[in-house]
Amino acid sequence: MQDRHLIPARKGAAARVKKGQLLKVINTHGSQVVDFWAFNDPDLGECMSMEHSRASTGKIIPAVGDVLITNKRRPILTVLEDASPGVHDTLIASCDTYRYEQLGCKGFHDNCTDNLSNALEAMGLKRVVHPCPFNLFMNIPVRNGVSISFEPPLGKPGDSITFRAEMDAVVGFSACPQDMLPINGNDCVIHDAHFQVV
Repeated sequence: MQDRHLIPARKGAAARVKKGQLLKVINTHGSQVVDFWAFNDPDLGECMSMEHSRASTGKIIPAVGDVLITNKRRPILTVLEDASPGVHDTLIASCDTYRYEQLGCKGFHDNCTDNLSNALEAMGLKRVVHPCPFNLFMNIPVRNGVSISFEPPLGKPGDSITFRAEMDAVVGFSACPQDMLPINGNDCVIHDAHFQVV
């Protein structure tokens, strides 16, 4: 079995993936949303784009076989396998200080925006853009084609999604620290998650 790399609870992680390598993201505890980003290596100004990918796939939730593209409309990742209920989100921006202030948080709260920046800095990289993440395992139903809600995840421990890199990439993850809405389960407990590069 390949080594698993930790995405610490409430924090971020980042890694390099070469073209052709496989990346598996694991919902270790079954109830943890993982915000996920990918960037062209070495040009971090080119990034996986949810809005461009939705236009390309014609879907709001990518499925097996779908190709995710960059803001330059080039393939960056292909979804190879989804061993989860297949419920993910491409609509919601990563949380930040301002979002938590709106939710009533007083003082600093860990957030996915800072987590990505910190994870890249730990690799000696600087964030150039902050694209909308691919929110893995996140359950944001769209009702009547108009309304959305923030619901608990539908997965179980060990669920995963696997991608193939279509270019050399830097990938970033955040074990989403959202504990004011039930997106990480009704108990709002934040867990770690893992990833593997093969």
